[in-house]
Amino acid sequence: QVQLVESGGGLVQAGGSLRLSCAVSGRTYSRFIMGWFRQAPGKEREFVAAISWSGGMTAYADSVKGRFTISRDNAQNTVYLQMNSLKPEDTAVYYCAARGSTIMSTRLPSYDYWGQGTQVTVSS
Repeated sequence: QVQLVESGGGLVQAGGSLRLSCAVSGRTYSRFIMGWFRQAPGKEREFVAAISWSGGMTAYADSVKGRFTISRDNAQNTVYLQMNSLKPEDTAVYYCAARGSTIMSTRLPSYDYWGQGTQVTVSS
């Protein structure tokens, strides 16, 4: 079993920054593809970013490309999402997810483990 715990969410003004963290425990974390997803009120959960087990490959949704950066520290079993130039439309609950495979994916159903989510609210 794998446990994911997100932290770092909060309220920020438009143009500001936040860094989300996801602490991973349980099975061999370093073999996982790690991803961030988000769900705004009344909308479906959507892909935000993903990172390979080595950190050498990343993927981003077009809506966050150039503003968000995903990274991981395998020694600390933690994955991060640095969010800059935040916009009100970034307001959502952000979820960390782990995929038990070394193959990159942006598809929500392909992720096996999920955290409980952390709220990010961007005011205009």
